[in-house]
Amino acid sequence: MKPLYSEERIHHRVEELAREISRDFLSKDLVVIGILNGGFIFTADLCRSIAIPHEVDFMAASSYGDGTTSGNLKITKELKKSVKNKSVLLVEDIVDTGKTLEYLLEEVGKHNPKDLRVAALFWKQSKANPHIPVHYPGFIIEDEFLVGYGLDYKGRYRNLPYVAKLEGTE
Repeated sequence: MKPLYSEERIHHRVEELAREISRDFLSKDLVVIGILNGGFIFTADLCRSIAIPHEVDFMAASSYGDGTTSGNLKITKELKKSVKNKSVLLVEDIVDTGKTLEYLLEEVGKHNPKDLRVAALFWKQSKANPHIPVHYPGFIIEDEFLVGYGLDYKGRYRNLPYVAKLEGTE
């Protein structure tokens, strides 16, 4: 596989996002919530680069039903930390249609955070629901299937240090 986004390019963009987040959340009680499984690498690198004190937690959601993207969503890993009256940053690997993100924003919102923002390494902006905010997009991409840096295909390729387009996945 040929890298579309090199390790160096990703690292540089994560550093840029971390500077912006550090500035925007200065003097705020920040909780970074990584969305599993795909967001774990991006979350770890972003947290190491954020220059202000913050807490970290993780949550996960999955689709159930008929096995398609039209299935219902449920939380499969709950938050362990309280986010009440705190500034929350949800960290996603990729925002495709925004359905999962919309659900997660709603679920986290039930815990009464002071404010709630989203960072996503990849955002399929033209495909995503325009009403679902991505405040800190890493890369705006077309509708293509990417793997690496946490993104997987059938559980594989998450460990790649770069991101590549996967061909022939139909």
